[in-house]
Amino acid sequence: MLLARHRGVAAVEFGILLVPMLLMVCGVAEFGRAIYQFDTLTKGTRSAARYLSQFSPLDISYPTGPAKCLAVYGNTSCSGSALSTGLTTSMVVICDRVDASGCPGMSFADVSTYDNSAGTGTPAGTINLVTVKITGYTYSPIQTFINASGLTFTDIATVMRQVL
Repeated sequence: MLLARHRGVAAVEFGILLVPMLLMVCGVAEFGRAIYQFDTLTKGTRSAARYLSQFSPLDISYPTGPAKCLAVYGNTSCSGSALSTGLTTSMVVICDRVDASGCPGMSFADVSTYDNSAGTGTPAGTINLVTVKITGYTYSPIQTFINASGLTFTDIATVMRQVL
C-alpha cells in the first residue's frame, strides 16, 4: 500500500529538475565556447603583431593588409573561412609609430625602456611598438534561447616590439 502511493515520484522529480539542469549544461557550454572564441581572437592578434614586428612601418611595402588577413583568417592571403563567425578585416585595427589614430592615449614611437638592474631609474634606450587590435566583435551563441547575441567582446589587443 505504501509503495503504491510513491509510484511515479521519481519521474515527477526528474521532470521538475530537467529544465534547470539543461539550462545549466547549455550555459556552461556557451560560456566555454565564448572563452574559446576569445582565445582564438587573441591568438589571431598575436600572430598578426608578431608578423608586423618584423617590418618597419616606414617601409613602402608595410604589410598591413596581410596582417589583417592573418588576424582574421590565419593566413596572409585572406583565403578560407574566418577564425570566428562574424569576424571581418574591418574589425582589425593596427597602430604603430606612423599611424596611432586607432589607439588613442598610447605611444608607439621612441618608447623609453628602463634598466632596473642598474638601479638608477634612468632610460636605457627607446623602442618602437606595434599593436594589433580586434574591436567590436559580437559573440554569436549556438543556442538561441540563451539570448547572448548582444554580447560584444571588449577590445582584444596585442602589443609587440617593432624593428627600428
